[in-house]
Amino acid sequence: MPPSTRRTSRILENKVPEITAVFWVIKILATTVGETGADYLAVNAGLGTGLTTGLTCAVLLALLCIQVAMPRYVPAIYWLTVVFVSVVGTQLTDVLTDRMEVSLYYSTAAFAFLLLVAFAVWYAVERTLSIHAVDTTRRELFYWLVVLLTFALGTAAGDLATEALGLGFTLGVLVFSGAIAFIGLLYFANMNGVLAFWLAYVLTRPLGASLGDLLSQSQIYGGLGLGAVNTSLIFLTIILMLVVYLTLARAGRTQRPA
Repeated sequence: MPPSTRRTSRILENKVPEITAVFWVIKILATTVGETGADYLAVNAGLGTGLTTGLTCAVLLALLCIQVAMPRYVPAIYWLTVVFVSVVGTQLTDVLTDRMEVSLYYSTAAFAFLLLVAFAVWYAVERTLSIHAVDTTRRELFYWLVVLLTFALGTAAGDLATEALGLGFTLGVLVFSGAIAFIGLLYFANMNGVLAFWLAYVLTRPLGASLGDLLSQSQIYGGLGLGAVNTSLIFLTIILMLVVYLTLARAGRTQRPA
């Protein structure tokens, strides 16, 4: 085997945590922080969309380098990376919508197409899309590319549903929660596990965004008025507590399949 192939295919412990209730709770909270955190940096902190995108992309790149260099799943690094992927995914959609004035219909369709292409290439190269087999550097790179696209797609789809189609924040939370619950029922009725996971993973993004807007936006706009700072701090605290639990309990690590 050539040296370059060995480097790309080196076997690691699986780098994605076990899919438990804690996984989904942290994922939804992280998506909410991505929505409120991006809004805070761009609007409240006055950085603007462009500077916020540049800074968060730089931090995300550094975190991805650290995450990929790890030989195993480390809860703190993994979930911090997810939080920043959420922020950057939100910013990608905001740049298209606010700066480039691209319709949410077009951006949703474009991100959906890119996600399907990423899945197709990943499967063509690795012959699997399972998160239980993210055990080589190349598979991990595919995984994080797909995760970023799911966040961008979820943001665009969520904004399309709650804003352009007029669902509103409360109804948006109910609709996306119901869609995830329906996928859960299909999974227990023998739906393909990989398909069920990625469908639910995409839908948690607009659910988290709707939840974040519901809590943070002013009551004038249909929110509860907690503000972006308070909402982000509350959810970050909960994420930190759960990550500490996972670290101390050594929970949430998937075993590499035979």
